[in-house]
Amino acid sequence: MTARAAFDGPLGRLVLTEEAGAITRLSFGGEAEGAASPLLNEAGRQLDAYLSGRLRGFDLPLAIGEGARARFLEALLAIPYGETRSYGELARDLGVSAQAIGQACGANPIPIIIPCHRVLGADGLGGFSAPGGIETKVALLKLEGAAGLLI
Repeated sequence: MTARAAFDGPLGRLVLTEEAGAITRLSFGGEAEGAASPLLNEAGRQLDAYLSGRLRGFDLPLAIGEGARARFLEALLAIPYGETRSYGELARDLGVSAQAIGQACGANPIPIIIPCHRVLGADGLGGFSAPGGIETKVALLKLEGAAGLLI
């Protein structure tokens, strides 16, 4: 069974999706369907705490799939709060191209919680697929105290 819950905060409306007891998606904008589950309520509480600077890491069950996709998402989850990695560093660690890392970041189904915003280009910020694009990425990096990397 799929459940969705919407949470409004400093980045606008975030919609979380749960399937089979795990978070499967975080979308920017949209509508929720049905009643929020206990897991979605907890995820919303953790998002609020993170976005207000009171939480440094999420403790939620996440559906990350299997194989190469799971290895990539696990690599993102391993980047500590307030730190960054480059597309090239992740590419080298995972044995793929930097371009593949960029595409995988853009396809991350659970941004913020799986911190693709912590991945930067060799000569700049790289992209960010959320509304607001780079400005949203910068806001998340500033929240984590990684803004010194942007100067």
